[in-house]
Amino acid sequence: MIPAMPAHATPSSPASAVVLRFGRFAAMGTVALLILIAGVWASWGTAQHVMLTKGRERGTVEVVRCGPETCSGRFSPLSEGSQPRSRVVLEKSVAVEKGRTYTVVLKPGSDDAVRSGPAGVLYAWVPLGGALLLGSVVVAGGLARTRLAWVLAGSGVALLTVVFVAV
Repeated sequence: MIPAMPAHATPSSPASAVVLRFGRFAAMGTVALLILIAGVWASWGTAQHVMLTKGRERGTVEVVRCGPETCSGRFSPLSEGSQPRSRVVLEKSVAVEKGRTYTVVLKPGSDDAVRSGPAGVLYAWVPLGGALLLGSVVVAGGLARTRLAWVLAGSGVALLTVVFVAV
């Protein structure tokens, strides 16, 4: 038996349900899109130097000293117009070790170096991999689009796994 509805209560209209559903979809879609844009933005800061190397100084760095956040070493040029430098700075990561030599690209107008080659390109896109994983949670939970969420999560896991293997 269905209980009787009180006289002062009105059933929610189908129009308001549609508006609420659209609002949730728009809000969660915006959050997911912002997460992905932030991942691309964070990655592009380093990736542009590694991927667009024309006119940039390219060479190798022999790491001689590592601190808590950076490593430094002697720069030997490989590209035309590059000058040897006694010290350039390379961001310290699990993939940079004292005594090893890495191919790098120097950021214009500075002594900051970023790893080049396939490992450098992949490493530059790590923030995007994290954004894909985080975005997949928002897409699955907020948008209820599980297939798209699995594609995003799979892409993020694949990218991070390839980076782990390559670096």
